[in-house]
Amino acid sequence: MDYLSLVKPLPHLTADSTGVSSVLSVPCFPPPPHGDPSHIFLLRMTLLNYLAARGSSSQLVAALTLSVVWNTFESALSLEEPLNYLIFNRNLTKGLRNTVQRHRAVIEKVLDVDHVLQARSIREFDARYTAVVFGFRSCEDYYHHASPDHKVSQIRTPVLCLNAADDPFSPNHAIPVAQVSCNPCVALLLTSHGGHIGFLEGLFPRQQNYMDRVFRQFVGSAFQHREELSILGQDRAAS
Repeated sequence: MDYLSLVKPLPHLTADSTGVSSVLSVPCFPPPPHGDPSHIFLLRMTLLNYLAARGSSSQLVAALTLSVVWNTFESALSLEEPLNYLIFNRNLTKGLRNTVQRHRAVIEKVLDVDHVLQARSIREFDARYTAVVFGFRSCEDYYHHASPDHKVSQIRTPVLCLNAADDPFSPNHAIPVAQVSCNPCVALLLTSHGGHIGFLEGLFPRQQNYMDRVFRQFVGSAFQHREELSILGQDRAAS
């Protein structure tokens, strides 16, 4: 299989929302009749960090997240539990190491690749690669900046967040229910089951799942009630 070559040792960073700003600066849709572009953006941690950073100037009418990781520290701890490590953490870390090895010629210009390739967990990889490449003081510093749970109060754009209580990547106790309840611009849809981006339905689930239905209904409602959503964001910004 052919792969694109990496030209810089900088992958996507959930703590950095500048990429969202760059995407929104490109006109993707014809402007609505009264001139303002309407965007519904589907991302997760990066999107929430962007919304918190931009406040009332997000350029978005509404947003949706699916299985967002609210607290990176708690996510790392959950993925280090024995069963989650075997099912998820080990394989994900292996994939990250393979990516580094594939682009070794570029990455070794800025850090010790052999040290990175010894990482055996996502947390170790972030400590040896992600935090170093992006200039954070430590992995803990990176995780703090990447976690959107403590930024909920700064969000001024209406956003719906779909999470499952049994998501190993975003454990139930780390979901900021209290903070969300204090911000009318943030709605949390929390299901008992659904895992991480699963939300399957029926005894023999096929094709459509709960996540698909939520997405379609949300997008339709966002366009149908864009004026009400805009007013909600404005009222929150003024408060």
